[in-house]
Amino acid sequence: MNRQRYRLYIERRDPDRNMARFYALAIEGTLFGQTCLIRRWGRIGSRGRTVQHSFDSEREAVGLFLELLRAKKLRGYRPISATHHAKAAPPD
Repeated sequence: MNRQRYRLYIERRDPDRNMARFYALAIEGTLFGQTCLIRRWGRIGSRGRTVQHSFDSEREAVGLFLELLRAKKLRGYRPISATHHAKAAPPD
């Protein structure tokens, strides 16, 4: 199972373009011993969409996690404080 906890919540806001988006990533273990990368994204305040990717190793999941993080940072997504995230994120 996972030795590390990987969780990330980032946002991209642009009031001039009426843009308020979130992107969340988490790596978790499955009941079957695999590692799962869970991606959630959408408009802030909405449930958004969810996609899960299963991997045989944690290393593969971390690789995709970092690749997605780099791509989102290039598009202007930024981390926010944990307090703000608790208020802004929709319930799972």
